Amino acid sequence: MGIKIITENKKAKFEYFITERYEAGVALAGSEVKSIKMGHVNLGDAFCLISGEGEVWLKNCLVSPYEKGNAFTPEARRDRKLLLHKAEIAKLIGKVKVKGYTLVPTKLYFKDNRVKVEIGLAEGKKLHDKRRTIKERDEARQMARDIKEYR
Repeated sequence: MGIKIITENKKAKFEYFITERYEAGVALAGSEVKSIKMGHVNLGDAFCLISGEGEVWLKNCLVSPYEKGNAFTPEARRDRKLLLHKAEIAKLIGKVKVKGYTLVPTKLYFKDNRVKVEIGLAEGKKLHDKRRTIKERDEARQMARDIKEYR
């Protein structure tokens, strides 16, 4: 039961406060799985939407076409259905509509040879929060440099 992380959405951690995380399967074509296995995927501009039928979709996720694939190669930025339980979807619908949260994909990984995406229930950061994040990151980097020099 090993987990192999393929890609992370670092931009999401900078732009949002992530309060809850959910694991969802992704409906993919075979050539897309091979492309993801090679690391040809980008979550940078991706986001999640809940449709009126109660389905969760991963939008704007770039999965580059597999070079050695057959004639059927799906579109690189097509919408992909996320596989969640009905209870989880109902919970997400309530929080997104009532409290104004956003669904953001944070990680794409393999778990038991299946592609999974980690969805974060997120709240947007304000400009001053982003500045604080930058400051904390710079301070941690400086502290690591000081420790390295001290040794």
